[in-house]
Amino acid sequence: MTTGHAPLPTAHGGPTDALDGAVLLLRPDDDVAVATRDLPQGAVVAVADRFVTVTQGVPRGHKLAVADVAAGVPVRKYGQSIGRATRDIAAGHHVHTHNLGMDDAGRAHEVGTHLVDLPAPADPGRTFAGYRRADGRWGTRNYVGIVTSVNCSASTARLIADQFRGRVLEAFPGVDGVVALTHDTGCGLVPTSEGAQITRRTLRGYADHPNVAALLVLGLGCEMLPAQTLLDGLDLPADKPVRTLVIQETGGIRATVRAGVAAIEEMLPQISALRREPAPVSALVLGLNCGGSDGYSGITANPALGHASDLLVAHGGTSVLAETPEIFGAEHLLLRRAVSQDVADRLLARLDWWQEYMAHGGGTLDNNPSPGNKAGGLTTILEKSLGAVAKGGTAPLRAVYEYAEPVRERGFCFMDTPGYDPVSVTGLVAGGATVVVFTTGRGSVLGCKPTPSIKVATNTPTYLRMREDMDLNAGRIVDGTATVEQVGAELFEKIVAVASGEQTVSEDLDLGTDEFIPWQLGAVT
Repeated sequence: MTTGHAPLPTAHGGPTDALDGAVLLLRPDDDVAVATRDLPQGAVVAVADRFVTVTQGVPRGHKLAVADVAAGVPVRKYGQSIGRATRDIAAGHHVHTHNLGMDDAGRAHEVGTHLVDLPAPADPGRTFAGYRRADGRWGTRNYVGIVTSVNCSASTARLIADQFRGRVLEAFPGVDGVVALTHDTGCGLVPTSEGAQITRRTLRGYADHPNVAALLVLGLGCEMLPAQTLLDGLDLPADKPVRTLVIQETGGIRATVRAGVAAIEEMLPQISALRREPAPVSALVLGLNCGGSDGYSGITANPALGHASDLLVAHGGTSVLAETPEIFGAEHLLLRRAVSQDVADRLLARLDWWQEYMAHGGGTLDNNPSPGNKAGGLTTILEKSLGAVAKGGTAPLRAVYEYAEPVRERGFCFMDTPGYDPVSVTGLVAGGATVVVFTTGRGSVLGCKPTPSIKVATNTPTYLRMREDMDLNAGRIVDGTATVEQVGAELFEKIVAVASGEQTVSEDLDLGTDEFIPWQLGAVT
């Protein structure tokens, strides 16, 4: 075994039984390639102008060593270190958890060195069909939202919403539904604590969301976050009808359900009368998220979503990347795109917070990837993060927000959220996302009322197996039938269509109520 990296084996006219297209080498100097099919031991694969004999079977989506790497030396994928070899690795070996570990070496933090100007859109006047709100924002859906101040009002909220399930709303075709936004907190918290502020900010974000056309705020009456505090200081649009009910004051659950149903019945004709109008695509706020990632995520769906994100930003729109634990190890790529030192410092501050938070809990950020991620071919958080940041495209990073903060800046932004999908997406929606695109390799099934969620499969087998749960197949990129740019352009068109009212599969299944999960922090007394 040589010290460091050995060059790829070369051949001048390889074996006739060599497999062509069986692996993807993402950068010329990478030490690993990604298998596009199961590679049995003894198979010979073509890698650029070279041939590698598979000495250990490699599952589809996993990594094949295409160069010798000595123990302790970084292993490169995407042209970046994804970890260090924990033992000598020979070309032809399967590279995974048994021979690849974390690389704790620091990464160079250069600020603003890779700022690019996105190409001007071919159709700068592009529109979608949206709902105009009195404050100038545009919604993509018309929901009645029941926002609960405390878990104690959750059951009552669900009882009210249940009265509007089924055919009841057929008389109001302009209404997308009545959604009970219930949660597990709201009391037992120190009101000034970080946890209480996050909960309050999340609930206020949903109350103020442009996809919530009418609002019922529901409290118990003795909680630490009273119902009225969710509205105090909110500059809600004048055309959003709002009612507040407190169970203890209204006369108990049954009386509150009757009052809540009556209040919503009064609201329905007003919001059902709203009609979609041409709206500038620049008014869209796109949430970017991934879950159940696999070895193809950073090759297909994520970069395709990045291309769609760039197209939206080029039109003057906004896209928001999230999941702070899943940019760890790739933060240097985002820092190079930061438009100012302040933006860079805000991103680094959130990463520092996470390091301290994980250490306090006895863990590290490399506790991620999940078992499903590893089964799909991802080994370290570095590898996962390098693929995850591809969702953000190439646009300059203009702002960094804390969880559920209102997103005010146009362009590409970042929001600090956990990697747990429903908690992350809840923060994005609270921040104002009016459309979410969710990429998945293993097959996550997520909805996020009141915002539509577009689910994109990273590989064709998952798409075919779960076709009723996926909106788009990015696996065609690996299959060789489409490029990243083609799928990205198709995804952009899907975003515009869904924003204009086209139903996603999540909406067809009526998903998105149980996935409302605000991030909970802090002690409960």
